[in-house]
Amino acid sequence: MLNRGLQNSVISSANAGVVFAAAAIMVGGTLHCAAQADNSDVSIRHSSERTSFSDDEIMDGFFKTAFHAELQFDRRGERIRKFDEPVRVFVISRGAPDRRADIAAIIADIRAHVDHLDLAMTDDRQAANFVVTLVQSRDLARTIRARYGADRAKQIEQSLHPQCLSGIGKDRSFRIRRAEVILPVDAGEFAFYDCAYEELLQALGIINDDSSVPWTMFNDNVQMGFFDVYDQYLLNILYDPRVRPGMSKGDLDKLLPEVLPAVRAWVADGNSRGMAATNRPDRSGPHTPALGDRSRNN
Repeated sequence: MLNRGLQNSVISSANAGVVFAAAAIMVGGTLHCAAQADNSDVSIRHSSERTSFSDDEIMDGFFKTAFHAELQFDRRGERIRKFDEPVRVFVISRGAPDRRADIAAIIADIRAHVDHLDLAMTDDRQAANFVVTLVQSRDLARTIRARYGADRAKQIEQSLHPQCLSGIGKDRSFRIRRAEVILPVDAGEFAFYDCAYEELLQALGIINDDSSVPWTMFNDNVQMGFFDVYDQYLLNILYDPRVRPGMSKGDLDKLLPEVLPAVRAWVADGNSRGMAATNRPDRSGPHTPALGDRSRNN
């Protein structure tokens, strides 16, 4: 049984002219127990996934997840936070099993389902503005202390006892300039994918968690392990070019009715193409596991 604890965010103040080390930091975390699971956990959730939502249900979830941050080191700033430049992801692997290929597959899946998001892996650490650190579970707390310092690490630990973390660095215009995710690699298959999808997506700007939205993975009581349709709506709203960093709730309240038709069309088309690919006969010879085919021999 996989249990989820509090999903929180942490913000500190920053000089807007500094892009990385002094940029504002926001951290989200999820509590998981070590869970042994296989592809059947994802399949069960896929088969029972709700995929039809009203405009009001989508907008309600967007307002609740894109603006808030639960645990903050400075004053609240309820504004849109997103990248407005290409996102390049670099992976640091410090644990076993080696999950770099899994992260690359998840990044490709997110990119395929979010329009207007230039997201890709890079082997160049200097070119990266999104860093994923893979660690053993026993090294997570030490990694958090090394990254955030003893005082903030203590606050994070006392607030949510995290077993995976995501963070963003933003400037005064609320543009995300840096993102980082810390993931344990040895907590079991389903726990890894559930943590990885949630934290990678949160680091793109859907940073808040809200238990009143029952269809999103950004909810303490919901586990997915894949990029569900409802959350595709949220990310596609965020990365629509008309939605700009720094926008307020009032700005979005006026804009969302214009954005939603294009978002709906993109999500519907993307998932129909994915379904067609899934149902297409395989004439390629021996089967090679791909994203969504996460079967293991363990």
